[in-house]
Amino acid sequence: MVLPGGSEHTAPDDLRQLAAHQAARVNFRGGSGDLAALDTGPGEGGTVLLVAGFTGSKEDFAPLLTPLADAGLRAVALDQRGQYESPGPDDPAQYTVEVLAADVLGVLRRLRTETTGPLHLLGHSFGGLVTRAAVLADPGAADSLTLLGSGPGRLTGPRTELLDHLAPLLAAGGVQLVSDTLEQLAMTDPRRQALPDPTQQFLTTRFLRNSAAGLQGMADAMLGEPDRVAELAATGLPLLVTHGIADDAWTPAAQANMAQRLGATHEVIDRAVHSPAIENPARTLEVLLEFWGSVVPRRTRDDQAGALR
Repeated sequence: MVLPGGSEHTAPDDLRQLAAHQAARVNFRGGSGDLAALDTGPGEGGTVLLVAGFTGSKEDFAPLLTPLADAGLRAVALDQRGQYESPGPDDPAQYTVEVLAADVLGVLRRLRTETTGPLHLLGHSFGGLVTRAAVLADPGAADSLTLLGSGPGRLTGPRTELLDHLAPLLAAGGVQLVSDTLEQLAMTDPRRQALPDPTQQFLTTRFLRNSAAGLQGMADAMLGEPDRVAELAATGLPLLVTHGIADDAWTPAAQANMAQRLGATHEVIDRAVHSPAIENPARTLEVLLEFWGSVVPRRTRDDQAGALR
């Protein structure tokens, strides 16, 4: 979940979502229409699909795109339906975790046909709940899963207060009123005000392009998601749990506990809160490349297992 604000752990003097990159704007087919993406193009080292969180977008991965391409990977960053440049239906029931996961699976299956290398999946925040559901529905769809600033189940803590107020705000004034309310909150935070004007303008423009039904449906989904850690552990998929040292959505302790229950690799990213890819991209990149480099693709694991029989 990406919300206005900052912390002493962030670096607010950069352009963040407006960081320069070489990716092209493309579309993938989703269950309700086109899904907007940024695509760096073919890479010899495999492909990574990066899925945005609540109120976020593909641009939340902007600082990683060119470095990932330089590392030999094809990086595809995705808006989910109803987010920014991906249109979505006007029915909140069409934004459940399961429905959104089906969109992700569709993109994964297309990417699988376009790459001979490993295919890695990453979900940020609410995107982690969605990508988890995708691999639970089809454990063979990806060769690894990274949960970035995500949790074991429904969101708890202070951020839920905003979600509780979302429905009446939407009913009273739509997405515009929600945006205005968030901007008023941001005015009390000098760290948000330290962001460059172009970045602040982008954040406002992006938020206003959210689907009202998508905001409500995703909020409901995030507040109702069950703990599915045991199911995910049972898939045997290589897993990475990583988060900012000062994450203010799912707590660092909750994510550390999830990693232990999963038997996953666990990395804490310093100088980061809830969006390490834009708060500390250099360290985030190191963590991701180290993990992805350690993953043995499922096809190879299956071949090795067959040779031992």
